[in-house]
Amino acid sequence: MGEGKTKRPLKREFSAGGVVFKRVKGRESKRSLRLRQKRVKVLWLIIKPDGTDRWQLPKGKIDAGESSEKTAAREVEEEGGVKARVIQKIGSEQFFFFFEGSRVLKTVVFYLMEYVSGNPKNHDKEVSESVFFDFDEALSKLTFKNEKEILKRAKEILEQPVQENLI
Repeated sequence: MGEGKTKRPLKREFSAGGVVFKRVKGRESKRSLRLRQKRVKVLWLIIKPDGTDRWQLPKGKIDAGESSEKTAAREVEEEGGVKARVIQKIGSEQFFFFFEGSRVLKTVVFYLMEYVSGNPKNHDKEVSESVFFDFDEALSKLTFKNEKEILKRAKEILEQPVQENLI
């Protein structure tokens, strides 16, 4: 480190967010009608914070005494306008940014969450849009590479076959 340079203080922030999926009935094909199967389509919730061109996953700071799961559910409801239940942890991301002269290391843990109720239009004023998109559109709209990876992992988890306990 050169002379005259001072090291900026490092602060840590912890946040949590949700990757919310919603199953909806898709269009019926002749084959699915013949087999009496209903086509199901999976949609994914992403948000656009007010005053930005960014599309991202709903997330926010963990409040004192709050679990990361509760934070994810709260943020999904506030920013996304919907209630969702936590299925499982997907993973986390870490990144640095500068705020008010301090270097901040932010850790965000993401959860796979299933839509329960509500309308994305009921988001809070910090968000200009909250929308369910199909996977490809959500993936292409997301601004941050690390959130694209989180979405891909969420889809992989959701598509894993259910393993039964064989004893």
